[in-house]
Order: sequence, then C-alpha cells, then structure tokens
Amino acid sequence: MDNLSIVAAIGKNRELGKDNQLLWKIPEDLAFFKDLTWNKNIIMGRKTFYSLPKKLSKRKHIVITKQNIKLDDDILVFHNINDLLNYCELVPEEFYVIGGASIYSALIDYVSKMYLTEINASSSADAYFPKFNENEWDKRVLTSKHYQDINYKRLVYKRCH
Repeated sequence: MDNLSIVAAIGKNRELGKDNQLLWKIPEDLAFFKDLTWNKNIIMGRKTFYSLPKKLSKRKHIVITKQNIKLDDDILVFHNINDLLNYCELVPEEFYVIGGASIYSALIDYVSKMYLTEINASSSADAYFPKFNENEWDKRVLTSKHYQDINYKRLVYKRCH
C-alpha cells in the first residue's frame, strides 16, 4: 500500500522497548519522528497509545485493539487489520505505523516504506521489531549520527516491486 509506512527505532537485535517504554530517547530522532508524522495519520496499538505522555499534536490518532474501549471522539478505533487496511485504501492520505511490536508484525507485509533508525547498541527488551527479508527492500541511508555514547543511522527501506 503506497500510503502506508512504518517508523521505528530499533537496536542491534531489533529491540524496540521494555515495559511499554522506548529503550532510547535520542532528541534528534524524536524530532525526525515529529517532522515525519506532522499532520499525518499515526497507527498504533492500544498499549502504545496509552504509553504516550499525551495525544501527539497535529496528528490523527488511529488505534487498533481487540478490546472494546472508549477513546476521545477524534481518535479512530479499529478492531481488526482488514477494516484498517480498507480505510487506508479509501483515504488518500499518508499513514505511519508507530508501534507496538504486534502492530508492526501485523502490518509489515502491507507497507511500502519503512523509516528505521538503527541504533548500534543493545538493551534488555520485551518487544522486538519483526524480522523481514532485506532482499525485498531497496535500502538507503538517510543519515548517520552520534548521540552521547550511541552511534545510529536512519534508513529508508522501499519495497521492491
């Protein structure tokens, strides 16, 4: 789906988070995330939504959950992936999948792009980014940076057609 992308920061072993929190908080990477998703749709699971300090401004929140929850009226809730994908096909806007691990796993086969910040570090984690076949993607390094003791690079993966 051309309007559906993933954005994530992952460690050497694909680590995403622990106890529903990010493992690394790199200011430049958080700014990239904000710029990328500004005025866009962001798709997340219920736990990721609840882990946010507040609703992220200037973004349309879409939550996927099997639970019957009530959120603010301006937040879209889907209870299955097929309904979400049908919605994304009908709406000519950009959608960014922002987590968590199970949502990345459920949607990775449908995205056309992935913006991955690959952090050259490892950490204890309980959530991991799904494995994927790199041969199915064109990979381009957008930037290589250093923050405190951490080297990282940001890549964009575009699905080969």
